[in-house]
Amino acid sequence: MATRPFRKHRDRPPREDPRRRGTSHRTPRNRPPWWFVLPALVFFAFSVLVPSVQGGWFAFTDWDGVSPVKHFVGLDQFRALWEDAAARDAVGTTLIAAVAITLVQNAIGLLLALGVNARIKSRNVLRVFFFAPAVITPVVTAYLWKYLYAPEGAVNALLGAVGLDGLRQDWLGDSDIALWSVVAVVIWQFAGYSMVIFLAGLQSVPQEIYEAAAIDGAGPVRRFWYVIRPMLAPALTINLMLSIIGGLKLFDQVWVMTQGGPGGSTDTLSTVIYKQAFQFNKYGYSIAMGLVLTLFVIVISGLQYWLLSRQEKKSS
Repeated sequence: MATRPFRKHRDRPPREDPRRRGTSHRTPRNRPPWWFVLPALVFFAFSVLVPSVQGGWFAFTDWDGVSPVKHFVGLDQFRALWEDAAARDAVGTTLIAAVAITLVQNAIGLLLALGVNARIKSRNVLRVFFFAPAVITPVVTAYLWKYLYAPEGAVNALLGAVGLDGLRQDWLGDSDIALWSVVAVVIWQFAGYSMVIFLAGLQSVPQEIYEAAAIDGAGPVRRFWYVIRPMLAPALTINLMLSIIGGLKLFDQVWVMTQGGPGGSTDTLSTVIYKQAFQFNKYGYSIAMGLVLTLFVIVISGLQYWLLSRQEKKSS
């Protein structure tokens, strides 16, 4: 039987191993289409980066915000800021308000989260009820509470109705309590926001850990301190960062309710910046104050994040 002669196959390139796909250099066809994000980057550059750099330059001039003439004055605006008693008082007021808001808001938010995390029938309704103020804009909230805080408003009327006439106050007209009245409004509005973040952290804790701690005889306080608290470290870090930054930038509630009064007792850095720019036409000076506030926020929030990150690593 005749056999067919053996033919040599033409040289063919070796087949690509499917297991090695993706390890070679990307071809132009499968590269990420970076040009898709180019319009957003251009818009961000012209709406944020360019104005920020230009505004930083104005801090070293004496521009009044209207005149086309700008004179370079170097660090004179920052020296004036150091000598400005109103600005120094505003720094102290801002720090006091930020610390008070951070501590009280997160303490109330944690207590609310522990309460609505319990197995009670109305927990979903309570979650919505406590979180509802956070979705209202700060300006609307401030106008609402300005009406409630009025001398003949609902707060004093309620105190009088329950026989506590001695506690009736001019809540926004007394320089001793005006700042704390504004701080109370901020805490009331955003405690529910902190509650939601803490609640997310609590729900990430496995139920078996709670049960094991209870079987070992740990009471509610010991379970919270040794079991729940370490696992809430990421949520605590987020809440503290958000609240301290919000407190340092506090403006809307103060401006609507008191405009920095009475007698500048509620002036924060943000309200002083606004007044210098739009009431006194000291635009360059206000930009210098804005740069100081930005640096203030970066340093304090960065230091806080570093400390909280170290604590979070120790807890984990």
